Amino acid sequence: MVFGRRSRAPLLLARLSGLRRGACDRAMAPPRCFALELPGCTLAHFAVGDEAPGARPDPGVAALLGPPGRSYSLSVPVAGSAGCAARVRAARLHQRLLHQLRRGPFRRCQLRRLLCYRPGGGAGGLQHGFLLRDPRDSPDTRSALLALLDACPEAPRPVLAEFSGDPLCRLWQLPWERRDGQGWRQLGRELIVPLPEPALHPVVPDLPSSGVFPRREAARAVLEACTSFIPEARAVLDLVDQCPEQVQKGKFPVIVIEGLDATGKTTVTQSVSDSLKAVLLKSPPSCISQWRKIFDDEPTIIRRAFYSLGNYIVASEIAKESTKSPVIVDRYWHSTATYAIATEVSGGLQHLPPAHHPVYQWPRDLLKPDLVLLLTVSPEERMQRIEGRGMERTKEEAELEANSIFRQKIEVSYQRMENPGCHVVDASPSRERVLQMVLSEIQNNCN
Repeated sequence: MVFGRRSRAPLLLARLSGLRRGACDRAMAPPRCFALELPGCTLAHFAVGDEAPGARPDPGVAALLGPPGRSYSLSVPVAGSAGCAARVRAARLHQRLLHQLRRGPFRRCQLRRLLCYRPGGGAGGLQHGFLLRDPRDSPDTRSALLALLDACPEAPRPVLAEFSGDPLCRLWQLPWERRDGQGWRQLGRELIVPLPEPALHPVVPDLPSSGVFPRREAARAVLEACTSFIPEARAVLDLVDQCPEQVQKGKFPVIVIEGLDATGKTTVTQSVSDSLKAVLLKSPPSCISQWRKIFDDEPTIIRRAFYSLGNYIVASEIAKESTKSPVIVDRYWHSTATYAIATEVSGGLQHLPPAHHPVYQWPRDLLKPDLVLLLTVSPEERMQRIEGRGMERTKEEAELEANSIFRQKIEVSYQRMENPGCHVVDASPSRERVLQMVLSEIQNNCN
């Protein structure tokens, strides 16, 4: 018996040492903060950390994480110093997981957006993910999740955890870890504690590298990372590289007309260009618009890089044409930025970046127009026009119809744009009246 105990001692010591190292690693790691989108487009923040006396998570969080039922978190890590290639890989994996979590055994589960971020905010360290809630707490859901992760052997590997409650009404997170050749195991449990809402939505510091690109080179680097799996990305880059990096506007005015789908942009831009004998341009330009459907099916970081570079190609065309006549542009940088902000910032209007935030500023290396007009109509009027057109719509345009909060976030983002800001024009009256108002705005603001 003595010999038997001695023979097991090294193994026990090794196991204890491994547990201590794991506990030490978790203690040294920065606390993880989470932002969970609740019903009604509100956000609840919580953290994994030490117990605070009497602290209990938000009731909305408790209802989604605790019993009855079982909830799981699934997130895609990106290193804080990760380059474009790593960000692109993470974004595509996140999109692939989203599609898979809407199929098969997960269809009976509820799916919500979940962000994991570092305390104090700042760029880098943000993880996009999901909260998957199984109201029936079926073991098949856990098995399907583990099988899903087994099918993702390449980096970055998704991070899986599940949640449980206890008799004291506390909530716990139980992380899962895959050990090569040894299957999956849980790493113990960590307490869920409430967290005050940060002053700035945690995704905002990452926007300049994930959707609202402040300069041409930032967007270019994203498409460069896509050339191995999107051949059209190389064609777009070749066209961008033919454009001078810095271009100057000619002596004639440049007017951009923005607005949601079905606000009358096509009609107004054509009418205004006819009235002013102006050149009419569109963004994205015709030389790349043939690939729009390809990039519309990609994650935000890739989709917005495509549209951003389209703006720089259009800028080169504006520079040439504005030396000879006025130029009217159907959409430009403002639409690229507003759709990215509304898509990436979860929650409601109150979670948008505040007015005068740098994300609303025009890129310094992009040719600036003399005037930006924003056409608006009531939601009811816009829906009537959409139903009457019967045209194919992008995913974002379809979401505009289904999600009023998304539409409102775009409208507010448009109105917060600065340098130049948007001059709002009510496009509800007759075509003749709208044209008259637009021409009056141009006359009052352009020499």
